Amino acid sequence: MGSGSRFRSTCSSRMVSSPVIVRVQAILQKEMVREFLAELMSTYVMMVFGLGSVAHMVLGDKFGSFLGVNLGFGFGVTMGVHMAGKISGAHMNAAVTFTNCALGRMSWKKFPVYVLGQFLGSFLASATIYCLFYAAIVEYSGGHLTVTGPTATANIFATYLPDYMTLWRGFLDEVLVTGMLQLCLFAITDKRNNPALQGTQALVIGVLVAIIGVSLGMNTGYAINPSRDLPPRFFTFIAGWGIQVFRAKDWWWVPVVAPPLGAYLGGIIYVVFVGSTIPQEPQILENPMEYEDHKIPVWPKTMPHPTATSSLTHVSVSSDNRPSVGPAPPLSDSICTEQF
Repeated sequence: MGSGSRFRSTCSSRMVSSPVIVRVQAILQKEMVREFLAELMSTYVMMVFGLGSVAHMVLGDKFGSFLGVNLGFGFGVTMGVHMAGKISGAHMNAAVTFTNCALGRMSWKKFPVYVLGQFLGSFLASATIYCLFYAAIVEYSGGHLTVTGPTATANIFATYLPDYMTLWRGFLDEVLVTGMLQLCLFAITDKRNNPALQGTQALVIGVLVAIIGVSLGMNTGYAINPSRDLPPRFFTFIAGWGIQVFRAKDWWWVPVVAPPLGAYLGGIIYVVFVGSTIPQEPQILENPMEYEDHKIPVWPKTMPHPTATSSLTHVSVSSDNRPSVGPAPPLSDSICTEQF
């Protein structure tokens, strides 16, 4: 009796769970859902490696450095591209997503999906780093979570201006650096120009991020990404650092506004000054020999036309023995075209 009831309960649970699993699988197969999850996971991976390297620099005297931060974010981007490059393009950056939409490379209806996935992934990565380094943060700060000062720890998660930088200098810095990022991204992925070799795009993009950090990252911490700065800042607000994370030099809005502007300008510069000057490839037939028999000879006007009676054999062209000749395939089907 007991075994029979257990059998019935198992069967009923299978009957209930099977439609649920099918429904979940159907939802996960939708394009928008897959792109949302891809942006979430790739941004999470990038931010865990990046913020972890910053935590080493801030909290550990011998365990981290500014070069380590650049390598952490650079190779974090590389891992993120491997994670989602074939699904969503692995933007991991709201400024890059904005530029692709503004230039018509992506539909605007995908913009909130991408940005929401990026923000959620970045927020979860901040929570992960906070949990992993909680003991070190408490020991370093003496239990006082501060935004500025010698034991400040909020800069593990978000960027803050140094004393020598003004707000508007920082704004221009973020515009320029993000413009450089987008300019180089278009060059790396432009198949009509000199793109990265197939399979190396992720590594080249990671090297690009590391180079930007090494050469241009000192002034503002090179946020260059609203998805990298705003969600961690909001996390620190609710995790104990307080409202000061938004009040320090009124900097919080600059990493949100300046990167999209800079990325758009960088994209426009590439499209106008580089992309539009690339010569179009000639239209090449896939198999020119296939159409050799269909060529029509044209004789120069200065040369007399050869007589057709001297060397030709009489052939009957009655309907009974007329050869069957198929139409030549249209040329438009065999022309290789490529769009960027």
